[in-house]
Amino acid sequence: MRFEASPLQVVVALLVLAFLLAFLVVPVARVFVAAFAAPEGGFTLIHFADFFRTSLFIESFWNSAYVAAMSVVVASLIAVPLAVILARHRFPGAALINTLGVLPLVMPPFVGAVAMQLVFGRNGTVNLLLMDWFDLRLPLMEGLNGVVFVQALHYFPFILMNLTASLSNIDVSMEEAGQNLGARGFTLLRTVVLPLALPGYLAGASLVFVKVFDDLATPLLLNVTNMLAPQAYLRVTSVGLNDPTGYVISVILMVVSVAAMVGAALLMRGRDYATQQRGGGGLARRPLSRIGMLLAWCFVVPVLVLVLAPHIGILLLSLATIWSYSPLPDDFTLAHYGTVLVSTPQFLTNTLLYCGAAGLIDVVLGVAIAWLVLRTKLPGRKLLDLAAMSALAVPGLVLGIGILRTYFDVELPDGTSLATSGLMLALVYAVRRLPYALRAATAALQQVHRSLEEAAENLGAGKATTLLRIVVPLMAGGLAAAFVTSFATAAVELSATLVLAARDTSAPLSYGIYVYMQSPAGRGPGAALGVIAVVTVAICTFAAHRIAERERARRSRGGTSA
Repeated sequence: MRFEASPLQVVVALLVLAFLLAFLVVPVARVFVAAFAAPEGGFTLIHFADFFRTSLFIESFWNSAYVAAMSVVVASLIAVPLAVILARHRFPGAALINTLGVLPLVMPPFVGAVAMQLVFGRNGTVNLLLMDWFDLRLPLMEGLNGVVFVQALHYFPFILMNLTASLSNIDVSMEEAGQNLGARGFTLLRTVVLPLALPGYLAGASLVFVKVFDDLATPLLLNVTNMLAPQAYLRVTSVGLNDPTGYVISVILMVVSVAAMVGAALLMRGRDYATQQRGGGGLARRPLSRIGMLLAWCFVVPVLVLVLAPHIGILLLSLATIWSYSPLPDDFTLAHYGTVLVSTPQFLTNTLLYCGAAGLIDVVLGVAIAWLVLRTKLPGRKLLDLAAMSALAVPGLVLGIGILRTYFDVELPDGTSLATSGLMLALVYAVRRLPYALRAATAALQQVHRSLEEAAENLGAGKATTLLRIVVPLMAGGLAAAFVTSFATAAVELSATLVLAARDTSAPLSYGIYVYMQSPAGRGPGAALGVIAVVTVAICTFAAHRIAERERARRSRGGTSA
């Protein structure tokens, strides 16, 4: 096989490979090695045997599985009816529902957990009113059920978005064929429509399961520690890096995450969901009857109230002087914002620095990998793409623990550990968000025609000049969206941050929220930071959407002109 690669391509590939090896492959491998390493050297399964002999760890495993599975169930109960209403019926306010339906993703789940306690907790607004009116209390936020409630409300948009897209792509002729055979109403929905939309549902459901199973921050903030992720964190931070149990739990977290994704794929293996769309395809959207409209609104309104409850709760807490044992705060103040902006401004500045650096790294790496995969014949180039995308399957907690084990003994000139430095936080954020930037860069490069590069090279430009002066400017819209997405999602990363942030002075915003929320006196400033985080993510999400829309419009005009 002839080796077709220029020196530039080889150098770029080696630099990308070195980054992935140093900050993804090797740290994760160190976690696996530590989990299987015998104290006297060699390979052993004794640590896993100890895990399965310890009642606390067995309980934590089943608790994590229960919370993840029930979160999928509850999220499905919310998302599936919403998706069916939006995809099958002409519904007034559908655009608003679509917008509000993804609003929970703007708020970090650990911020939502605090807000949900205030609204639905034992002494929250809802239960205080129920006790006054009906002498009734709902245990919505107690123990594992509280974690399920928060996680389901936060992650149901994953199922909603994927299922709505699948329903919208079903060929209308399939529905008509079912009707011709006598299927109507719920029977048609159950036997024809939903089975054809199964790929979209499974994609969203598997994502919800993995996200919930690996989540660290939400259980910790709700004081639920008998789950796998909190147990791994507590073992590493309290017992130490030499304790093998933390690594065993990390391996189990990663194996279950991969198994969930593979299981979703296997469920669809051997089945054909393709349809031949005609005339644009898509399910026929028909108006609702008056009774149907009433029933739909009876479902939609409570869902929208639940969706908005965490945002309203965290905003009220950030403005409250005192909010305890009362449905609403006693009075309002802006002092909490002054506290976080004056007393702890480093949380904001560090976030801008780390997440900005992570976004830039992701854009550079995304362009480099996309260029190698799509524009070169370098052997093994697709392995780079696979390695970068594998970061999706690595929980933040596992990567953070691996980074600690790999770089804790490496000291910087000021005597601090490389593993707990701000530089490492930026690099970890970049690794965790690289798949998003890579997919955006790949999509943007696929829309740049090769003839433009060939024209530049015919005029004497080298490969590097063509890439930097022709290709990258044409990809600007997609790369801007990739940067904004990486920045926004990194700004609310907490699992890896809790493991790696050693000092308040070098910690980002997400760490500040967690620290403030540990004491009643700090809940107001913590909520203020939470509002800032939500606004930051919302602005970045809106900016990414506008950039993507502008880029599509520009390309559409360009295609029309051509």
